[in-house]
Amino acid sequence: MTTSDTGTGTRQPAEEPALKRAIGPRLLILFVIGDILGTGIYATTGKVAGKVGGALWLPFAIGFVVAILTAASYVELVGKYPKAAGAALYTQKAFKTPFLTFIIAFMVMCSGLSSASAAALAFSGDYLGELTDDALPPTLIAILFILALAALNLRGVAESVKANVVLTLVELSGLAVILAIGAYAALSGDGEPSRLTDFEAGDGTAYALMTGVLGATALGFFAFVGFEDSVNMAEETKDPARTFPRAIFIGVAVTGTIYVLVALVSSLLVDYKVLEGSSGPLLEVVKAGGIDFPHKLFALIALFAVTNSALINIMMASRLCYGMANERILPRAMGRVLPRRRTPVVGIVFVSLLAVGLVTTGEIEGLGDTTAFLLLCVFAVVNVAVLVLRRDPVDHRHFRAPTALPVLGAVTALVLASPLADRPAEVYVRAGILVAVGIGLWGVNKVVLKARGEE
Repeated sequence: MTTSDTGTGTRQPAEEPALKRAIGPRLLILFVIGDILGTGIYATTGKVAGKVGGALWLPFAIGFVVAILTAASYVELVGKYPKAAGAALYTQKAFKTPFLTFIIAFMVMCSGLSSASAAALAFSGDYLGELTDDALPPTLIAILFILALAALNLRGVAESVKANVVLTLVELSGLAVILAIGAYAALSGDGEPSRLTDFEAGDGTAYALMTGVLGATALGFFAFVGFEDSVNMAEETKDPARTFPRAIFIGVAVTGTIYVLVALVSSLLVDYKVLEGSSGPLLEVVKAGGIDFPHKLFALIALFAVTNSALINIMMASRLCYGMANERILPRAMGRVLPRRRTPVVGIVFVSLLAVGLVTTGEIEGLGDTTAFLLLCVFAVVNVAVLVLRRDPVDHRHFRAPTALPVLGAVTALVLASPLADRPAEVYVRAGILVAVGIGLWGVNKVVLKARGEE
């Protein structure tokens, strides 16, 4: 089989077509915003409130800072190495340890799938219940939902990204409704401002307060994940070294600001216990607001929002498969591209089947927390990698983050991933099982490569 050099040392089959560069600067900004917005803010806000109380805005503010720190590292790395494999590529270039590279890649893939699965379950929850009382069983709805998104993904990146733009605008309109309700409440004197400084954590001690805030931040960080997925679109983006810095920083800044404002409005209008008990917390805010906005319409908007999250995560996981296949971390077949559509067909089918498995065994909060935990571990490695790779200059200009940012990014990611964050033991167990599965797959792939004489 003949091969061609991609320019970064990667060899890929010559007959496989390259991915199409269809994403421009504006489309990428909307893509990043749409990737971050969605399930986290629409479905898990109440669970975050349950950990911290009425001071719901604080975990989102801290999460915003942590996201900016790590986003700076991703921007530097995607500018240096504009390839589809993302964190796996950076880990391999920095540490040159195939085992670590595979585990990081596997964790990233699993985080995307657990996020998509959480979105699928959120789709089948209270927001859908507001629209119909005669729905199919939630798990079946979630499975059908995943399969429909896989079909859209197979049609092509342009179709998927354009669908993302439409869904992003819809979900932004839903959050705009929340902010309008908050503005009206503030002007009319409604709500309880005292809730905004009300901390409810454990036995009220300083340690309980600290772990409660860290736990809420760790879970709330699920709402910020997504910007790291966009780097896997590097091979489908026009001039990625110039396009990505602006897109990622604008995307994180816009979503972080919206999240803090939405959290303020939620606590102002609804008691944290009511938020905690609902799988559609923002619908509770709409019901409590002074503006007579149709509840069913807002529920429909929320469904579009979680659809967007799932679509992007399925898309990104499949691109990660494609990138890893080209780096020979996964078998070559995972990089197979449809000749006409030029989409990674095997990767799409593979990740969709894994997502179907996850929706049958998890629930929204647990899958969301698992997503955040896995990515926090990955972020710690990426922040270290950007420092190591300063010894590997490239011959083109790219963004360079101030050294303090990746250092702080690594420290904050490790703290939020640690037991100090007071997350349930089941999250560590689930993540441990996933890593164990990854180790098993790495061993199998190593044996296959050795048998083929490719190692």
